[in-house]
Amino acid sequence: MPNAAMQNVAQLWVYLSASPLLWLFATLAAYAIADRISAATDRHPLANPVMLATIPLAALLALTHTPYTTYFAGAQFVHFMLGPATVALAVPLAAEWGRVKRLAVPITIALFAGSLTAIFSAVGIAWLLGAPHAVLASLAPKSVTTPIAMGIAAMIGGLPSLTATLVVVTGIFTAVIAGPVKRLLRMKDHAAHGFAAGLSGHGIATASAFHDSRIAGIFAGLALALNGVLTSILAPLVMKLWP
Repeated sequence: MPNAAMQNVAQLWVYLSASPLLWLFATLAAYAIADRISAATDRHPLANPVMLATIPLAALLALTHTPYTTYFAGAQFVHFMLGPATVALAVPLAAEWGRVKRLAVPITIALFAGSLTAIFSAVGIAWLLGAPHAVLASLAPKSVTTPIAMGIAAMIGGLPSLTATLVVVTGIFTAVIAGPVKRLLRMKDHAAHGFAAGLSGHGIATASAFHDSRIAGIFAGLALALNGVLTSILAPLVMKLWP
């Protein structure tokens, strides 16, 4: 009887795992639970929802020996919504457009400095450690949002799948340390804090910045968009420096 029950469970799993809806539901459920945990801890940096949701999903894929391509067939709807979500950041930004124009010069300087630092630091360190060109190219766009980063990586000879992983890791790391760094540096300007977070950690850090303050989230979204455009220009130019 137990063997029959196990076989029925196995057959049910084979049926369900073939449906894209299973992995879409698993992704949304994992994030919903993770967000509840994050809210219960008063948005502690170490309780980042994306990080907490990634752990059970990765464990489930490993335990069930599910290929990433199978998982992505269901989760691609969430991936698709990254584009509209990024565009939607323009709605709150419009209300602060006057402030953005007044800060155009420092924003431009910070954008170029941050974008170049993100590219050169990652690629330079990996190059010194002997990483192959494909890995260097995959690292170059790690600080921009996933769809843009994967496109840049493919264009300059990187591995889009590796870049996607690096983007998520970068975003989570930035979201975790952004708050402590802000307090360490005694930053009072929410706009500066948000811009730095969005420039370094794209969408994940931007979502975290909105929990800090509306202004921080708005300027993080601005940095996310501007850095995506600038990195698509700078990354190919920088990669010509490495053989």
